[in-house]
Amino acid sequence: MLGFRYWQTMITENQSQKIRHPAVASMFYPGKPADLLNSVRKYLSDADAEQSTVKFKNDENSVRALIVPHAGYIYSGKIAASAYQLLQQNKYHFKRVLLLGPAHRLWLQGAAFPSEEVFETPLGRINLDKTRMKKLAADFSWISFNKKAHAEEHSLEVQLPFLQEAIADFELLPLVVGEMDSLQIAEMIQQFSNDLETLIVISTDLSHFHNYQTAYEKDALTANAIELLEPQKISSEDACGVYPLRGALVAALENKWKIHRMGLCNSGDTAGDYGRVVGYGAWALTT
Repeated sequence: MLGFRYWQTMITENQSQKIRHPAVASMFYPGKPADLLNSVRKYLSDADAEQSTVKFKNDENSVRALIVPHAGYIYSGKIAASAYQLLQQNKYHFKRVLLLGPAHRLWLQGAAFPSEEVFETPLGRINLDKTRMKKLAADFSWISFNKKAHAEEHSLEVQLPFLQEAIADFELLPLVVGEMDSLQIAEMIQQFSNDLETLIVISTDLSHFHNYQTAYEKDALTANAIELLEPQKISSEDACGVYPLRGALVAALENKWKIHRMGLCNSGDTAGDYGRVVGYGAWALTT
């Protein structure tokens, strides 16, 4: 199935398409298609089994947004999968994904879409929704098109294999977010609040490079602020994706979305080093 889907994409590709090739395959996640597919499926299967006790109604129109981490899969894949496994029972429902993550490689004021038309991973290619991207850039002056902002950015890329497996077919709206007013992000997210065919995904890690106990305590406070929909209590020291995260929480508050913790840990729990850890959490926002 994987081979057919991948080669079909290759055969039908328009040679004039601009493609954003993977930048962190074989570093943040497996680079070989079969290895990557097996890895993602294992994470999702394990997460589905572990989350059987999560108590909320997950019907066709329930999940509106996910908050997920973006480290290497050995560190945060399990936590990310705890959220993505919710999509599998409705994998034909979503037609597009609005994906927002922080800029790590390039200082950016505002936010940027890529100039490419297609994003590629070892699992195949994802078409970008260029029509909506152009409209959003026209409607919001803080959105630009910037190829360099996406070229080496991992915060969006690591989400794609999970989305490719958890959703049958979709177009992508990938937005790298720099320093900006989170209320502007919330206003943009509200364009999709009633669009039940669009999934909103916020990519962020939590605290960085504290010892295990300090990180545990700081991330517990951040998780509490997220779950109480109190974005003003979250700083850039608490979450690297603070701007899209706060924007999503403002939108959730306005829309009266409910929020559910799917998982919380840090790299000390997954990689064994307790000296300098990074925090990871996953949440689902539902109607």
